[in-house]
Amino acid sequence: MKKAPAIEKIEVAAAAPERERERRQRVQSASTAMNVLKSLATIGGRASLTALASQVGENPAKVHRYLVSLMEESLVTQEPGTQEYLLGSECITIGLAAMRLADPIRLAEQSLVRLRESLEVTSFIAVMGNRGPTIVRFEEPGLPVTVNVRAGSVMSLLWSATGRLFLGLLDESRVRTMAEEELRHSPADLLALLDRNDPVGQLRREIRAAGCATVKDTNLKGISAVAAPIFDFNGRLCATLTSLGATGGFDSSVDGLIAKAVQREAQAISTRLGYLPESGPTDRTSSV
Repeated sequence: MKKAPAIEKIEVAAAAPERERERRQRVQSASTAMNVLKSLATIGGRASLTALASQVGENPAKVHRYLVSLMEESLVTQEPGTQEYLLGSECITIGLAAMRLADPIRLAEQSLVRLRESLEVTSFIAVMGNRGPTIVRFEEPGLPVTVNVRAGSVMSLLWSATGRLFLGLLDESRVRTMAEEELRHSPADLLALLDRNDPVGQLRREIRAAGCATVKDTNLKGISAVAAPIFDFNGRLCATLTSLGATGGFDSSVDGLIAKAVQREAQAISTRLGYLPESGPTDRTSSV
């Protein structure tokens, strides 16, 4: 005997809340599993159950249940000797795919727009090319400051904020050689701004201590600039984010509003590239 249509409708209506509860439980389970996986990555990719549970903020028994599921998918593995949990082979596959898409120039596009709109300053991304720091992406505000730099322009190592950042955070012999060559051809009024005994070395130490670079009227008269580093997942300096403007209305101090904004955006890009601050920057760089 067929069920009456009214009874079928009642059963369907009663089943709907149950399906919704099941859906929410699946979403919650997936979210918790991802939290366990991300927590394992955050503490170095290797941890005991106790340490991982503490990081996640859940009891060990609950975390263990999720670890079992993650191990079934090769996202996590367990070392027999120590019983510690490690990121698995599938995490490597996923990470490599993400790294191939992690282009600092592409990731920086929104940062350039935000700096332009929030601070109304000219901003650009530069990488270390074979002739020096080279601008690869350039963004101007509605009323741009007239400067003779564009995409493709090569910046001074000694007198631009961009160049000083590369000089300070890289330890390549070719960079020092380029800086020494610039030094020999720099005018006396600019040389007077540097340390007399060790101009390049002292400048490098100052940049490393500050974590960013600023200039005022040294590269272009009437123009000040702030530059912050962008690091990749290996801690290598892969690019710089720079903002510049007319000196009269541009705060180029290391702890000023503009410097903080530029550093914040550069740090966000670095994070998306997989950089972990505790790993620290290295003295290597990628180049064009």
